[in-house]
Amino acid sequence: MKLSTRARDPRFVCLALALLSVGVTLFHPTLKLSRPVFDHIVVVDITRSMNVADYRVESRSTSRLETVKSALRSALRELPCGSRLGLGLFTERRSFLLFEPIEVCRGFEAVDTAIEHIDWRMAWGADSRIADGLYDALNQFQNYGSNLVFVTDGQEAPPLNPRYKREFGAFKGKLRGLIVGAGGLSPAPIPKFDERGEAVGFYSEDDVPHRSSFGLPPKPPSEIEGYHERNAPFGSERVIGTEHLSSLKEDYLRQLADETGLVYRRLEKPEELSLALKSPEFARLEAVAADIRWLPAGLALAALAVLYGILPFRLR
Repeated sequence: MKLSTRARDPRFVCLALALLSVGVTLFHPTLKLSRPVFDHIVVVDITRSMNVADYRVESRSTSRLETVKSALRSALRELPCGSRLGLGLFTERRSFLLFEPIEVCRGFEAVDTAIEHIDWRMAWGADSRIADGLYDALNQFQNYGSNLVFVTDGQEAPPLNPRYKREFGAFKGKLRGLIVGAGGLSPAPIPKFDERGEAVGFYSEDDVPHRSSFGLPPKPPSEIEGYHERNAPFGSERVIGTEHLSSLKEDYLRQLADETGLVYRRLEKPEELSLALKSPEFARLEAVAADIRWLPAGLALAALAVLYGILPFRLR
């Protein structure tokens, strides 16, 4: 059969088109498109209250920290190429940056592995000074050009002395981002671990301070029972509260969000974190090389469908 005759044969045309399209697909074609991308630095609270198991995933109780990690790994998979994600940890009074923002497609394995291995045992101190940790994060990361995502249950431990409340006026509006509240609204016991990291029950009333004993007392001496300037500046009365239980301090986190200019979101379901990170208010437009292999691959599939699915019936 002459080439000109073959060229008029629809079977030859379909086969040639399919082969050509597959060949184009193998060269990984891309196209520069303007699309929204996102830059985030996510700081995760790893203090002990984050071990409270008040989430349920597939009918199984799951800790706040494990739920946050799962939600963050899912969000990483859904961020568009060209986006960048940095990772940090919070405990005691500081936020520590593990690594600066990395492009999420080229660095997916490294970022995903780092998130997977976050552990409460990485904590370098037992305190949980949420406002101080948030202040430290705002101070450190204001020049990175990224949004700050601070994930915490909001429990200050020991309780905050109102005399020493953090002022965020210097940072308000300088950084966009989220405060993400993790945990349930009902008080739940905090797991207790021994020096080998093995669970040994839960913290009791006598295990934790129920008031701050830092600095000057919040009340004048005349209003403090058993006050003694040197021996009992906070009084002699024994204080028993509920600090051995933990719940999401939502009102407190809303207050911090208002003072810092960040947006508060509660993490009720793992998939909600991805939606929050992809909110249009945090997007920036960038020309990104978009993968268009689907186009020649789809054309090849259509040509083969015509060749083997339609033409045999038409020619018959």
